[in-house]
Amino acid sequence: MKAFINATVIDGNGQTFEKGTVIIDRNKVIAVGNGIDMPTEAEVIDCQGLFITPGLIDVHTHLGVHESGVGVEGRDFNETSDPTTPHIRALDGINPIEKGFHDARASGITTVQVMPGSANVIGGQMVVLKTHGHIVDDMLLRSPSGMKGAYGENPKRVYGEKKVSPITRMGIAAIMRQTFMKAQDYMAKKESGEVKERDLRLEQLLPVLKREIPFRTHAHRADDILTSLRLAREFDIEVTIEHCTEGHHIAERIAESGVQVSVGPTMSTRSKVELADKGYHTLVELEKYGVPFSITTDHPVIGIEYLTTAAANAVKFGLKEASAIKALTSQAARHIGVENRVGSLEKGKDADLVLWTRHPFDSYTHVVETIVNGETVYTQ
Repeated sequence: MKAFINATVIDGNGQTFEKGTVIIDRNKVIAVGNGIDMPTEAEVIDCQGLFITPGLIDVHTHLGVHESGVGVEGRDFNETSDPTTPHIRALDGINPIEKGFHDARASGITTVQVMPGSANVIGGQMVVLKTHGHIVDDMLLRSPSGMKGAYGENPKRVYGEKKVSPITRMGIAAIMRQTFMKAQDYMAKKESGEVKERDLRLEQLLPVLKREIPFRTHAHRADDILTSLRLAREFDIEVTIEHCTEGHHIAERIAESGVQVSVGPTMSTRSKVELADKGYHTLVELEKYGVPFSITTDHPVIGIEYLTTAAANAVKFGLKEASAIKALTSQAARHIGVENRVGSLEKGKDADLVLWTRHPFDSYTHVVETIVNGETVYTQ
C-alpha cells in the first residue's frame, strides 16, 4: 500500500485537491481527497510541489500497428486489398514493444485505443489496452472496442488510384449500406438457424448491429459527419465521430444526436482539403453545445507525447481547462467504454496515476513517475 500526500491532485472528474492524498493498494485506488485517515501499513510518499492526475488516455491511435521509426515494415494498419475489411483485427497487428508505447508512458499516457487506419470504408476491429506490457493479450482493457469506418478523402484516394469503387463520397456510403444490409440478412439467418457456414466478415459486424460495440467513423468534413449520423439512424447502430474537424459548423446537430466525438490531430498541418478549416475553435464550439468530446493525437500523425500540448493549446484558444482535462481522462474513458476502470482517481478504479513537476498543461512540466496497475512503469 502506498500513500501519496501533499500533492495537488486533479481527479479527472472536475475536482482539484490542494495538499491532497491518493492511496493505492496493489492495483487499485482506495482513497482520494483531503482529510483521509492514513492506514498504518501505508508507505507514505511526500509529493510536496507535485501534481497528480489519473493516467491519461488517447482514444484514437495506431500504436503498435504503425510503428515509430521503422518504415514500411512497421505499417500494418491498412489492409488495402479490399475496401471492406471488417474481418481484420488491430489486435493481430500490434507490436507492444515498439517505441511509441515508451513515449506514451513517458508522457503520462496509460491507456490507448488502437485501431486500423482509414484507407478502407470498413477497416476492422479495434482494441483498448494499457501502455505497459510486452504481451498484448495481457494489456487489454476492452476487445473489441469498436469497428472502424471511414468517410471522405482517404478511401476515395486509395481506391480511386486503383480505379475501383469507391471513388466518390456517394460510393463510400453505398458500400457501407450494402455491407450492413448483408450483415442484417446474415444475422437474421443465423438467428433462425439457416447459416451453415460462418462468414468472418459478417460475423464481426454483428456486435455493431447488436449495439455491443460502436461503429467509430473517421469523418472530417461536416457533410461526412452528417452521413455518419444518417447511417447510424438507418441501421440503429451506435457511432462515434473520429476527428470531427468541421464539427463546429454543425455542433448543435451533433449535440442533438447524442454521439461522442474525438477531435484531432489539430496540431497537424492542413495536408488535405478536408482539413482546411482545422483549428481549436472546433473544441470551443462543441463545448458550447455540450457535445462530449475527447482530444487525440492520432499517433503517429502527431506523436503521442504531444497529447497534453494539444490540450493546452485548446485552452489557449478558449477551451475551459476543466473540459480539456476531462477530454484526456474521464470523458476519454467514456468514449472508449472503459470508464468503470480508468479515467479518474476514485475508489475502486485501477491504480493508474501520473506525478508531474507542474500542471500537466504547463509547457515546462515533465513526468516524474507513471504508474500503471499500481506498478511504476516510468520514472525520470
